[in-house]
Amino acid sequence: MLNLTYTTYPGLGEWARTVRHYSQAVRVGNIIHISGQGGWDPNKFENITFDPDISRQIDKAFENVQLALVSAGGKGWKQVYKVTSYHVTSSSVIDEEITQAMVRNLKKWMPDHAPIWTEIGVRGLGAEGMEVEIEVEAFDG
Repeated sequence: MLNLTYTTYPGLGEWARTVRHYSQAVRVGNIIHISGQGGWDPNKFENITFDPDISRQIDKAFENVQLALVSAGGKGWKQVYKVTSYHVTSSSVIDEEITQAMVRNLKKWMPDHAPIWTEIGVRGLGAEGMEVEIEVEAFDG
């Protein structure tokens, strides 16, 4: 049987583990699964706020994915092969500004490969003002 190793990063990650009872990442063999990361400040875990600019919120979510991957013992985005992003939207189509911010970050963080990616529109996410959440899987072989 595979060993499961759960990790959290300092600050908000530790708060989520204690208060909400979930981890930021789990390692299953050579695969690292990251729980959904939003555009929050990982050092602030009381009165969490989100930048109203969706592009900056997406940038921060990508940084938080990097933090979660490294905290789990990975090397970061260069090991990511699968991305799932959730976006709050009031229409049946995700706004092009959101898609372009995602594409810009995918190219920035993974310039040498293009992962598989599923982009999903949702009615709401886990906190007031949160408009993006990104989950990834990474191979650390």
